[in-house]
Amino acid sequence: METLHHLMQQSAGIGAGVTLGALVGLSIAKKRGNSKALVADSVFITAALVGFLAMAVHMLVTYLGFGQ
Repeated sequence: METLHHLMQQSAGIGAGVTLGALVGLSIAKKRGNSKALVADSVFITAALVGFLAMAVHMLVTYLGFGQ
């Protein structure tokens, strides 16, 4: 459990950064009328899922030792 907590702390910044970037990018895309790829037609939900996925991938890569 301690390892999981440590991995989450290391990956939180990546998840937050990707979420903010996705929010900006998806908001612009939705304003231009391109909302086909949004989950539940929501920019926030889609950006949160993208950020969580990025955080999970970083945690896996760190845990397996590929990032060192």
